[in-house]
Amino acid sequence: MKMKNIVLGVTGSIAAYKAADLANRLTKEGHTVNVVMTKNAREFVAPLTFSTLTKRPVYTDSFADTPDYDVEHIGLAKGADIVVVAPATANVIGKIAGGIADDLLTTVTMAAAGYGKPLLICPAMNTAMYENPIVKKNIEKLAALGYGFAEPRESVLACGDLGKGALADTDDIIKAIEAKLT
Repeated sequence: MKMKNIVLGVTGSIAAYKAADLANRLTKEGHTVNVVMTKNAREFVAPLTFSTLTKRPVYTDSFADTPDYDVEHIGLAKGADIVVVAPATANVIGKIAGGIADDLLTTVTMAAAGYGKPLLICPAMNTAMYENPIVKKNIEKLAALGYGFAEPRESVLACGDLGKGALADTDDIIKAIEAKLT
């Protein structure tokens, strides 16, 4: 895959630490990775981790001061070859499916979809949440609109439950990115 500009959205899941590996791998492959973190994601992993791995600023706030005037969510969306949300919580999937854009990540995804940019969502949550009919309907709705998904895998989850809900492996996410871009 030739070098791409990838927006990586990171949400508040224990799997956020795995997003650091994804950002690192994509950067080492020569891609530009712009990380957008939700407030809850920052409870699990510090922005410094991502900025160190990507050699780029990390975007965390819709209203942050910027050195040059830029409408960040629009600039990030326009410049992206793809937007990847990994991990994607039930909350952010529901917001995107419902058209709610109340933080930097959801405004970027909303704008990117409007510009016709490919989007890949990588769910990660407890099995009971993943299997919830509301979450399933939200995923079906987004898939019907052309959003791609990297299916979660079955594993022993952070809470100790065994089931489907663990973030897809990094290799599988990278393959899904490549497939979505071709």
